[in-house]
Amino acid sequence: MGMRNLKLILSYDGTDFSGWQVQPDASTIQGALFSAIGRITGESVLPQGSGRTDAGVHALAQVATFVTESSVPTGNFVKALNDILPASVRVLKVEEVAANFHARKSARGKTYRYRIFREAVCPPFLARYVWHYPYPLDESAIVRSARLVEGEHDFTSFAAVDTEWGRNESSLSPLLSGNVRRIFSSHWQRQADEFVYTVTGSGFLHHMVRNLVGTFILVGKGTLEHQDMTRILQARVRSAAGATAPASGLYLVNVEY
Repeated sequence: MGMRNLKLILSYDGTDFSGWQVQPDASTIQGALFSAIGRITGESVLPQGSGRTDAGVHALAQVATFVTESSVPTGNFVKALNDILPASVRVLKVEEVAANFHARKSARGKTYRYRIFREAVCPPFLARYVWHYPYPLDESAIVRSARLVEGEHDFTSFAAVDTEWGRNESSLSPLLSGNVRRIFSSHWQRQADEFVYTVTGSGFLHHMVRNLVGTFILVGKGTLEHQDMTRILQARVRSAAGATAPASGLYLVNVEY
């Protein structure tokens, strides 16, 4: 049969993992997949994801690719992987794709969602999947501020200060470089007891969505005016923005190709 390039779509609860990227002496999504694929195929193949998710961050539809000589049918791969992987990681689909398809390099956009639970008492079954923030917020001011980050900007103010450049995910657009990213849509919406942020862009810097959320919270508290988001973008310094929101509320929702 020769070499096959397989594309996986997977969902995971990131709470008990040290993020996506394989690390020595740490439990990671990539590491768990590497081990499961090896048991099925007998090959040492490190799957490549569409991007890294940090420790505690979840995914509804992460995408990964790997090349294999195995002749196992794609449908059987789904069952075999799910039999081996921990219950907190599920493979939703496996399909054969063109040899030049790559989970990260072929991507054109990503959508993330951040969930904030607003009621006084957070149900224990939700605590791992939201940021519980029951304190007063001007949600309408936050809604107004969200649109100000749409478009093409230098997001240095919202990027983690990393010692490694590699911690910042590259832009999915070949026309953008450095810390410049293009945000296609940015909006907040009240959904029953939750206040939910959804953002779609060409690529995201390390902690960028969580730093945006932490800054939006300052707008809601009245510490910042909604128009201050523009000033913070222009400052291009991390200290101008708010604190990093907890990982528990963040989800990778979709990857577009």
